[in-house]
Amino acid sequence: MRIYQAENYKAMSRRAANIISAQVIYKANGVRGLATGGSPVGLYQQLVEWYKKGDLSFAETRSVNLDEYLGLSPHHEQSYRYFMQDNLFDHIDIHPENTHVLNGLAKDPNAECAAYNKLIAELGGIDLQLLGMGHNGHIAFNEPGDDFGLETHVVDLTESTIEANKRFFESRDEVPRHALSMGIKNIMNARRILMVVSGEEKADIVCKAFTGPVTKEVPASVLQLHPDVTLVGDKAALHKLVEAGVTVCG
Repeated sequence: MRIYQAENYKAMSRRAANIISAQVIYKANGVRGLATGGSPVGLYQQLVEWYKKGDLSFAETRSVNLDEYLGLSPHHEQSYRYFMQDNLFDHIDIHPENTHVLNGLAKDPNAECAAYNKLIAELGGIDLQLLGMGHNGHIAFNEPGDDFGLETHVVDLTESTIEANKRFFESRDEVPRHALSMGIKNIMNARRILMVVSGEEKADIVCKAFTGPVTKEVPASVLQLHPDVTLVGDKAALHKLVEAGVTVCG
């Protein structure tokens, strides 16, 4: 595992965007697994900036997103399809047919999950998977206690995740209670993983995930078993790792 410590969120975003852009240049038609939430917004903004300057093209890129709320239409402002369009897809030259997000309005959610697993396989697997980390150590919507062998599946969101995500909705009651999510198995099958973390509120769980035991109670801890993981974080998120004696790069 490689760990890069940045001074702040902006520097973290730029470092992570550098890693993604290098992969886009190296393999233009690669499959990028994309994430949502607050952590990747800055790196998406950086990628858009480089695209607008003519430094990057996403014309051959294929993408698959990690998850989607069950019950939200793609046009709902809090759906992850809307998030991706608003923060990235609408501002670059990626072809719409090459962007894939789970359908939150699927009549048969289990069939939608099975079809998504098939899609990932037909694309040839994921070359680079971008991840954030939840306050309880979840990655995508794989909550504490979820089996590491799961592929894309229907998730019952925990109270802590609902609480963390209520800031994006007008009220807590509006936060969906279920989601569709790639499983740990999908994520671990990616050839390369890039995780971004920021903020003091993530410091404890980041340290627990990468210095503690591999356990289903901290889903992100499974990344210790992946052969090619890069963690990029700001000082606030990584300082407890540093205090624990973990070597980081500046």
